[in-house]
Amino acid sequence: MANIKSAAKRARQNLKRRELNRYYRNTARTLVKQVRANIATGDLEAAEENLGSTVKALDKAAQKGAIHANNAARRKSRLFKALHKARAATGTSL
Repeated sequence: MANIKSAAKRARQNLKRRELNRYYRNTARTLVKQVRANIATGDLEAAEENLGSTVKALDKAAQKGAIHANNAARRKSRLFKALHKARAATGTSL
């Protein structure tokens, strides 16, 4: 345990920050998994609907510093690429 008042405060802040970062990361991860599952099952309409909230969650996580901005951009790019590839395979377009 910290002996200095400022160190104790910093420890408390770190705990709060860790919980918030965990929430933002887990939310984004869960939504990415949902979109990937929709694409894998061929439910492209549901994937497209969930993609908006997934992009929002990834941007929020990057904005809050839970993940790096380039990490969020990479994940979004891969999701859109997978969706477009699935659409091309079925012969439909956005």
